[in-house]
Amino acid sequence: MSDVFLLDYVRTPRAKGSARGSLHHQSPVDLVAALQRALVERTGLDPGAVEDVIVGSATQVDEQGANLARTATLLAGWGDGVPGGTINRFCASGVDAVAQTSARIRAGDLGLAVAGGVESVSRVPMYSDRGPLWTHPETVRRIGSIHMGVAADLNATIDGWTRDQLDAYAVETHTKAAAAWDRGDYAGSVLPMTRADGSVFDRDELIRPDTTAESLKALAPAFAELGQDPIALAAHPEVGEINHLHTVGSSPALADGAALLLLGTREQADRYGLRPRARVLAGATAAVDPVIMLTAGQEAIEQLLAKAGLTPADIDVYEFAEAFSALCLRLRRDLGPGPDRLNPSGGTIAMGHAFGATGAIMVGGCADALERLGGRYGVAAVSGAAGLGVAVLIERVAE
Repeated sequence: MSDVFLLDYVRTPRAKGSARGSLHHQSPVDLVAALQRALVERTGLDPGAVEDVIVGSATQVDEQGANLARTATLLAGWGDGVPGGTINRFCASGVDAVAQTSARIRAGDLGLAVAGGVESVSRVPMYSDRGPLWTHPETVRRIGSIHMGVAADLNATIDGWTRDQLDAYAVETHTKAAAAWDRGDYAGSVLPMTRADGSVFDRDELIRPDTTAESLKALAPAFAELGQDPIALAAHPEVGEINHLHTVGSSPALADGAALLLLGTREQADRYGLRPRARVLAGATAAVDPVIMLTAGQEAIEQLLAKAGLTPADIDVYEFAEAFSALCLRLRRDLGPGPDRLNPSGGTIAMGHAFGATGAIMVGGCADALERLGGRYGVAAVSGAAGLGVAVLIERVAE
Protein backbone atom coordinates (compact mmCIF):
# COMPACT_ATOMS: atom_id res chain seq x y z
CA MET A 1 0.00 0.00 0.00
CA SER A 2 1.30 3.46 -0.91
CA ASP A 3 0.95 6.66 1.05
CA VAL A 4 -1.17 9.21 -0.82
CA PHE A 5 -0.12 12.86 -0.77
CA LEU A 6 -1.93 16.06 -1.63
CA LEU A 7 0.63 17.86 -3.77
CA ASP A 8 -1.25 20.95 -4.90
CA TYR A 9 -4.73 22.45 -4.76
CA VAL A 10 -6.35 25.24 -6.74
CA ARG A 11 -9.90 26.49 -7.06
CA THR A 12 -11.91 29.25 -8.62
CA PRO A 13 -13.56 31.93 -6.52
CA ARG A 14 -17.18 30.98 -5.83
CA ALA A 15 -19.69 33.10 -7.74
CA LYS A 16 -23.41 33.64 -7.35
CA GLY A 17 -25.21 30.74 -8.98
CA SER A 18 -27.31 32.94 -11.21
CA ALA A 19 -27.06 35.00 -14.39
CA ARG A 20 -25.77 37.83 -12.17
CA GLY A 21 -22.82 35.75 -11.01
CA SER A 22 -19.28 36.50 -12.06
CA LEU A 23 -18.72 33.05 -13.61
CA HIS A 24 -22.00 32.73 -15.47
CA HIS A 25 -20.29 33.51 -18.79
CA GLN A 26 -17.91 30.54 -18.44
CA SER A 27 -18.98 26.95 -18.97
CA PRO A 28 -18.14 24.24 -16.42
CA VAL A 29 -15.66 22.79 -18.91
CA ASP A 30 -14.00 26.23 -19.12
CA LEU A 31 -13.64 26.29 -15.34
CA VAL A 32 -12.05 22.85 -15.09
CA ALA A 33 -9.70 23.44 -18.02
CA ALA A 34 -8.57 26.75 -16.52
CA LEU A 35 -7.68 24.99 -13.26
CA GLN A 36 -5.84 22.24 -15.14
CA ARG A 37 -3.69 24.84 -16.90
CA ALA A 38 -3.12 26.56 -13.54
CA LEU A 39 -1.88 23.32 -11.97
CA VAL A 40 0.75 23.03 -14.70
CA GLU A 41 1.81 26.65 -14.25
CA ARG A 42 1.98 26.33 -10.45
CA THR A 43 3.95 23.08 -10.34
CA GLY A 44 5.85 22.89 -13.62
CA LEU A 45 4.31 19.46 -14.05
CA ASP A 46 4.31 17.66 -17.38
CA PRO A 47 0.57 16.96 -17.73
CA GLY A 48 1.36 13.79 -19.63
CA ALA A 49 2.52 12.31 -16.31
CA VAL A 50 -1.04 12.48 -14.91
CA GLU A 51 -2.64 9.05 -15.10
CA ASP A 52 -6.28 10.06 -14.61
CA VAL A 53 -8.50 13.10 -14.02
CA ILE A 54 -11.64 12.43 -11.96
CA VAL A 55 -14.18 15.23 -11.55
CA GLY A 56 -17.36 15.18 -9.49
CA SER A 57 -20.51 16.94 -10.65
CA ALA A 58 -24.02 16.65 -9.26
CA THR A 59 -26.03 17.47 -12.39
CA GLN A 60 -24.46 15.69 -15.34
CA VAL A 61 -26.56 16.92 -18.21
CA ASP A 62 -26.18 19.52 -20.96
CA GLU A 63 -22.96 21.48 -20.37
CA GLN A 64 -22.05 19.17 -17.47
CA GLY A 65 -22.77 16.03 -19.45
CA ALA A 66 -20.76 13.86 -21.84
CA ASN A 67 -17.86 13.25 -19.44
CA LEU A 68 -16.74 16.86 -18.96
CA ALA A 69 -13.51 15.67 -17.28
CA ARG A 70 -12.24 14.14 -20.50
CA THR A 71 -13.48 17.12 -22.52
CA ALA A 72 -11.75 19.62 -20.23
CA THR A 73 -8.53 17.60 -20.25
CA LEU A 74 -8.41 17.72 -24.03
CA LEU A 75 -9.27 21.42 -24.16
CA ALA A 76 -6.65 22.20 -21.51
CA GLY A 77 -3.97 20.90 -23.87
CA TRP A 78 -3.01 17.94 -21.70
CA GLY A 79 -2.69 15.65 -24.70
CA ASP A 80 -4.63 12.70 -26.00
CA GLY A 81 -3.10 10.24 -23.54
CA VAL A 82 -4.54 11.59 -20.26
CA PRO A 83 -7.86 9.91 -19.33
CA GLY A 84 -10.75 11.64 -17.61
CA GLY A 85 -13.96 10.58 -15.92
CA THR A 86 -16.85 12.02 -13.95
CA ILE A 87 -18.67 10.73 -10.86
CA ASN A 88 -21.92 11.72 -9.19
CA ARG A 89 -22.54 11.42 -5.45
CA PHE A 90 -24.80 14.49 -5.47
CA CYS A 91 -23.37 17.26 -3.25
CA ALA A 92 -20.64 14.89 -2.03
CA SER A 93 -19.31 14.33 -5.58
CA GLY A 94 -16.15 16.40 -5.18
CA VAL A 95 -15.05 14.86 -1.88
CA ASP A 96 -15.89 11.42 -3.26
CA ALA A 97 -13.70 12.08 -6.30
CA VAL A 98 -10.82 12.75 -3.90
CA ALA A 99 -11.64 9.68 -1.78
CA GLN A 100 -11.93 7.30 -4.73
CA THR A 101 -8.85 8.60 -6.52
CA SER A 102 -6.82 8.41 -3.31
CA ALA A 103 -7.93 4.81 -2.78
CA ARG A 104 -6.71 3.91 -6.27
CA ILE A 105 -3.33 5.51 -5.58
CA ARG A 106 -3.13 3.76 -2.20
CA ALA A 107 -3.83 0.43 -3.91
CA GLY A 108 -1.13 0.99 -6.52
CA ASP A 109 -3.40 1.47 -9.53
CA LEU A 110 -2.29 5.09 -10.01
CA GLY A 111 0.85 7.05 -9.19
CA LEU A 112 -0.22 10.60 -10.04
CA ALA A 113 -3.77 11.84 -10.59
CA VAL A 114 -6.05 14.85 -10.39
CA ALA A 115 -9.37 14.82 -8.53
CA GLY A 116 -11.90 17.55 -7.94
CA GLY A 117 -15.31 18.86 -8.79
CA VAL A 118 -17.28 21.48 -10.67
CA GLU A 119 -20.78 22.91 -10.72
CA SER A 120 -22.20 25.76 -12.74
CA VAL A 121 -25.61 26.12 -11.15
CA SER A 122 -26.25 29.27 -13.17
CA ARG A 123 -25.93 27.37 -16.46
CA VAL A 124 -27.06 23.87 -15.42
CA PRO A 125 -29.75 24.40 -12.77
CA MET A 126 -30.43 21.96 -9.96
CA TYR A 127 -32.86 19.16 -10.97
CA SER A 128 -32.33 19.82 -14.70
CA ASP A 129 -31.27 16.20 -15.18
CA ARG A 130 -34.91 15.33 -14.36
CA GLY A 131 -33.99 12.09 -12.63
CA PRO A 132 -36.70 9.90 -11.09
CA LEU A 133 -35.58 10.94 -7.61
CA TRP A 134 -36.95 14.41 -8.40
CA THR A 135 -39.67 13.88 -11.00
CA HIS A 136 -41.28 10.43 -10.76
CA PRO A 137 -44.23 10.73 -8.35
CA GLU A 138 -44.19 7.10 -7.18
CA THR A 139 -40.40 7.20 -6.65
CA VAL A 140 -40.72 10.44 -4.71
CA ARG A 141 -43.46 8.94 -2.55
CA ARG A 142 -41.72 5.63 -1.85
CA ILE A 143 -38.30 7.12 -1.08
CA GLY A 144 -39.51 10.34 0.51
CA SER A 145 -37.60 12.62 -1.85
CA ILE A 146 -38.01 15.96 -0.13
CA HIS A 147 -36.20 19.23 -0.68
CA MET A 148 -33.02 19.56 1.40
CA GLY A 149 -34.45 22.64 3.09
CA VAL A 150 -37.44 20.68 4.34
CA ALA A 151 -35.03 17.98 5.56
CA ALA A 152 -33.04 20.69 7.36
CA ASP A 153 -36.17 21.95 9.10
CA LEU A 154 -37.10 18.37 10.01
CA ASN A 155 -33.67 17.90 11.59
CA ALA A 156 -33.93 21.20 13.44
CA THR A 157 -37.30 20.14 14.81
CA ILE A 158 -36.02 16.74 15.94
CA ASP A 159 -32.95 18.27 17.63
CA GLY A 160 -34.87 21.16 19.16
CA TRP A 161 -32.84 24.03 17.73
CA THR A 162 -34.34 27.50 17.92
CA ARG A 163 -34.49 30.13 15.21
CA ASP A 164 -32.06 32.27 17.20
CA GLN A 165 -29.52 29.43 17.36
CA LEU A 166 -29.73 28.82 13.61
CA ASP A 167 -29.32 32.52 12.86
CA ALA A 168 -26.41 32.84 15.28
CA TYR A 169 -24.50 30.11 13.44
CA ALA A 170 -25.11 31.89 10.13
CA VAL A 171 -23.74 35.15 11.54
CA GLU A 172 -20.69 33.27 12.81
CA THR A 173 -19.80 31.74 9.46
CA HIS A 174 -20.21 35.02 7.53
CA THR A 175 -18.02 36.78 10.09
CA LYS A 176 -15.33 34.10 9.86
CA ALA A 177 -15.40 34.04 6.06
CA ALA A 178 -15.01 37.81 5.76
CA ALA A 179 -12.15 37.81 8.28
CA ALA A 180 -10.46 34.90 6.48
CA TRP A 181 -10.46 36.74 3.16
CA ASP A 182 -9.14 39.88 4.83
CA ARG A 183 -6.31 37.82 6.41
CA GLY A 184 -5.44 36.24 3.07
CA ASP A 185 -6.35 32.69 4.09
CA TYR A 186 -7.37 31.85 0.51
CA ALA A 187 -4.73 33.79 -1.40
CA GLY A 188 -2.55 30.78 -2.18
CA SER A 189 -5.31 28.55 -3.51
CA VAL A 190 -7.74 30.74 -5.45
CA LEU A 191 -7.10 31.28 -9.16
CA PRO A 192 -8.19 34.79 -10.22
CA MET A 193 -10.71 34.63 -13.03
CA THR A 194 -12.05 37.23 -15.45
CA ARG A 195 -15.60 38.54 -15.43
CA ALA A 196 -17.59 39.03 -18.62
CA ASP A 197 -16.66 42.73 -18.60
CA GLY A 198 -12.94 41.92 -18.38
CA SER A 199 -12.50 42.84 -14.71
CA VAL A 200 -10.66 40.55 -12.29
CA PHE A 201 -12.74 38.20 -10.15
CA ASP A 202 -10.65 36.87 -7.26
CA ARG A 203 -12.86 36.66 -4.15
CA ASP A 204 -15.91 34.60 -3.16
CA GLU A 205 -18.75 36.98 -3.89
CA LEU A 206 -21.58 35.65 -1.72
CA ILE A 207 -20.13 36.67 1.67
CA ARG A 208 -22.17 39.27 3.54
CA PRO A 209 -19.83 40.69 6.21
CA ASP A 210 -22.57 42.96 7.54
CA THR A 211 -24.80 40.00 8.49
CA THR A 212 -26.21 40.35 12.01
CA ALA A 213 -28.77 38.56 14.14
CA GLU A 214 -31.04 41.54 13.65
CA SER A 215 -30.80 41.46 9.85
CA LEU A 216 -31.48 37.70 9.77
CA LYS A 217 -34.45 38.03 12.10
CA ALA A 218 -36.33 39.91 9.37
CA LEU A 219 -36.14 36.96 6.93
CA ALA A 220 -39.09 34.64 6.47
CA PRO A 221 -38.75 30.83 6.66
CA ALA A 222 -37.69 29.64 3.22
CA PHE A 223 -39.21 26.16 2.95
CA ALA A 224 -42.62 26.26 4.63
CA GLU A 225 -44.51 26.72 1.37
CA LEU A 226 -43.01 23.82 -0.58
CA GLY A 227 -45.86 21.53 0.45
CA GLN A 228 -43.61 18.56 1.26
CA ASP A 229 -44.33 18.26 4.97
CA PRO A 230 -46.77 15.34 4.42
CA ILE A 231 -44.02 13.34 2.70
CA ALA A 232 -41.59 13.99 5.54
CA LEU A 233 -44.16 13.32 8.26
CA ALA A 234 -45.28 10.07 6.61
CA ALA A 235 -41.73 8.81 7.25
CA HIS A 236 -41.46 10.43 10.69
CA PRO A 237 -44.94 10.72 12.20
CA GLU A 238 -43.44 10.96 15.69
CA VAL A 239 -42.41 14.54 14.92
CA GLY A 240 -46.02 15.67 14.75
CA GLU A 241 -45.32 18.99 13.06
CA ILE A 242 -42.24 20.46 11.37
CA ASN A 243 -41.03 23.81 12.66
CA HIS A 244 -39.88 25.73 9.60
CA LEU A 245 -36.98 27.80 10.92
CA HIS A 246 -34.31 27.96 8.21
CA THR A 247 -34.24 31.05 6.03
CA VAL A 248 -32.09 31.97 3.06
CA GLY A 249 -29.72 33.41 5.67
CA SER A 250 -29.14 30.08 7.46
CA SER A 251 -29.03 28.03 4.24
CA PRO A 252 -26.17 27.52 1.78
CA ALA A 253 -26.39 29.88 -1.18
CA LEU A 254 -26.15 28.36 -4.66
CA ALA A 255 -22.78 28.99 -6.30
CA ASP A 256 -20.73 28.38 -9.42
CA GLY A 257 -17.20 27.10 -8.95
CA ALA A 258 -14.60 24.39 -9.45
CA ALA A 259 -11.63 22.91 -7.60
CA LEU A 260 -8.84 20.44 -8.44
CA LEU A 261 -6.32 18.58 -6.27
CA LEU A 262 -3.11 16.99 -7.50
CA LEU A 263 -2.61 13.66 -5.72
CA GLY A 264 0.24 11.20 -5.88
CA THR A 265 2.75 8.89 -4.22
CA ARG A 266 5.98 10.02 -2.59
CA GLU A 267 7.88 8.47 -5.50
CA GLN A 268 5.96 10.59 -8.01
CA ALA A 269 6.34 13.70 -5.88
CA ASP A 270 10.10 13.22 -5.76
CA ARG A 271 10.29 12.45 -9.47
CA TYR A 272 8.60 15.71 -10.43
CA GLY A 273 9.96 17.89 -7.64
CA LEU A 274 6.61 18.36 -5.89
CA ARG A 275 6.27 19.08 -2.15
CA PRO A 276 3.77 16.89 -0.30
CA ARG A 277 1.39 19.07 1.74
CA ALA A 278 -0.77 16.42 3.40
CA ARG A 279 -1.34 12.68 3.49
CA VAL A 280 -4.77 11.50 2.46
CA LEU A 281 -5.18 8.80 5.08
CA ALA A 282 -8.65 7.39 4.46
CA GLY A 283 -12.16 7.98 3.20
CA ALA A 284 -15.59 6.83 4.31
CA THR A 285 -18.98 6.73 2.60
CA ALA A 286 -22.18 6.61 4.63
CA ALA A 287 -25.88 6.34 3.95
CA VAL A 288 -28.78 7.23 6.24
CA ASP A 289 -32.56 7.58 6.13
CA PRO A 290 -33.17 9.53 2.87
CA VAL A 291 -35.77 11.76 4.54
CA ILE A 292 -33.53 12.76 7.45
CA MET A 293 -30.90 12.90 4.68
CA LEU A 294 -28.47 15.54 5.93
CA THR A 295 -26.93 13.62 8.84
CA ALA A 296 -24.93 11.40 6.46
CA GLY A 297 -21.88 13.68 6.37
CA GLN A 298 -21.51 13.46 10.14
CA GLU A 299 -22.10 9.71 10.00
CA ALA A 300 -19.26 9.43 7.49
CA ILE A 301 -16.96 11.38 9.83
CA GLU A 302 -17.82 9.08 12.73
CA GLN A 303 -17.14 5.99 10.61
CA LEU A 304 -13.88 7.50 9.41
CA LEU A 305 -12.64 8.25 12.93
CA ALA A 306 -13.50 4.73 14.08
CA LYS A 307 -11.64 3.29 11.08
CA ALA A 308 -8.56 5.41 11.82
CA GLY A 309 -8.61 4.79 15.58
CA LEU A 310 -8.98 8.52 16.32
CA THR A 311 -11.32 10.45 18.59
CA PRO A 312 -13.18 13.66 17.71
CA ALA A 313 -10.74 15.54 19.95
CA ASP A 314 -7.82 14.40 17.75
CA ILE A 315 -9.13 16.40 14.79
CA ASP A 316 -7.69 19.89 14.56
CA VAL A 317 -9.82 21.10 11.63
CA TYR A 318 -13.32 20.03 10.61
CA GLU A 319 -14.26 21.27 7.14
CA PHE A 320 -17.95 20.42 7.07
CA ALA A 321 -20.25 21.51 4.25
CA GLU A 322 -22.76 23.81 5.87
CA ALA A 323 -25.89 22.08 4.61
CA PHE A 324 -27.98 24.45 6.73
CA SER A 325 -27.25 25.67 10.25
CA ALA A 326 -29.02 22.82 12.05
CA LEU A 327 -26.58 20.16 10.89
CA CYS A 328 -23.56 22.24 11.91
CA LEU A 329 -25.03 22.71 15.38
CA ARG A 330 -25.63 18.97 15.59
CA LEU A 331 -22.03 18.16 14.66
CA ARG A 332 -20.77 20.71 17.17
CA ARG A 333 -22.96 19.20 19.89
CA ASP A 334 -22.01 15.58 19.15
CA LEU A 335 -18.31 15.85 18.23
CA GLY A 336 -17.31 18.95 20.16
CA PRO A 337 -15.50 21.29 17.73
CA GLY A 338 -15.94 24.97 18.53
CA PRO A 339 -15.64 27.87 16.08
CA ASP A 340 -11.85 27.55 16.01
CA ARG A 341 -11.99 23.96 14.68
CA LEU A 342 -15.26 23.83 12.73
CA ASN A 343 -14.90 25.70 9.42
CA PRO A 344 -12.36 28.12 10.91
CA SER A 345 -12.34 30.27 7.75
CA GLY A 346 -16.07 30.17 7.12
CA GLY A 347 -18.21 27.75 5.16
CA THR A 348 -20.82 27.27 2.48
CA ILE A 349 -23.58 29.29 4.15
CA ALA A 350 -21.30 32.30 3.73
CA MET A 351 -19.30 31.49 0.59
CA GLY A 352 -21.69 29.38 -1.42
CA HIS A 353 -22.39 25.75 -2.29
CA ALA A 354 -21.21 24.73 -5.75
CA PHE A 355 -22.59 21.18 -5.39
CA GLY A 356 -20.03 18.93 -7.12
CA ALA A 357 -17.14 21.30 -6.34
CA THR A 358 -17.86 21.80 -2.65
CA GLY A 359 -16.22 18.63 -1.33
CA ALA A 360 -13.01 19.21 -3.27
CA ILE A 361 -12.91 22.77 -1.94
CA MET A 362 -13.36 21.34 1.57
CA VAL A 363 -10.40 18.94 1.29
CA GLY A 364 -8.09 21.60 -0.14
CA GLY A 365 -9.30 24.15 2.39
CA CYS A 366 -8.65 21.67 5.18
CA ALA A 367 -5.01 21.34 4.09
CA ASP A 368 -4.72 25.13 3.93
CA ALA A 369 -6.13 25.47 7.44
CA LEU A 370 -3.89 22.79 8.93
CA GLU A 371 -0.82 24.56 7.52
CA ARG A 372 -1.98 27.93 8.76
CA LEU A 373 -2.91 26.71 12.25
CA GLY A 374 -0.15 24.13 12.68
CA GLY A 375 -2.61 21.27 13.19
CA ARG A 376 -2.05 17.61 12.44
CA TYR A 377 -5.34 15.94 11.48
CA GLY A 378 -8.26 17.32 9.49
CA VAL A 379 -11.48 15.95 8.07
CA ALA A 380 -13.61 17.18 5.19
CA ALA A 381 -17.17 15.94 4.85
CA VAL A 382 -20.31 16.63 2.82
CA SER A 383 -23.91 15.41 3.04
CA GLY A 384 -25.78 14.81 -0.19
CA ALA A 385 -29.27 14.05 -1.45
CA ALA A 386 -30.99 10.74 -0.70
CA GLY A 387 -29.06 10.38 2.57
CA LEU A 388 -25.52 10.04 1.21
CA GLY A 389 -22.38 11.34 2.90
CA VAL A 390 -18.64 11.17 2.24
CA ALA A 391 -15.69 12.13 4.45
CA VAL A 392 -11.92 12.25 3.93
CA LEU A 393 -9.21 12.27 6.60
CA ILE A 394 -5.90 14.05 5.97
CA GLU A 395 -2.72 14.59 7.98
CA ARG A 396 -0.50 17.62 7.51
CA VAL A 397 3.02 16.86 6.31
CA ALA A 398 5.41 18.88 8.46
CA GLU A 399 8.40 19.38 6.18
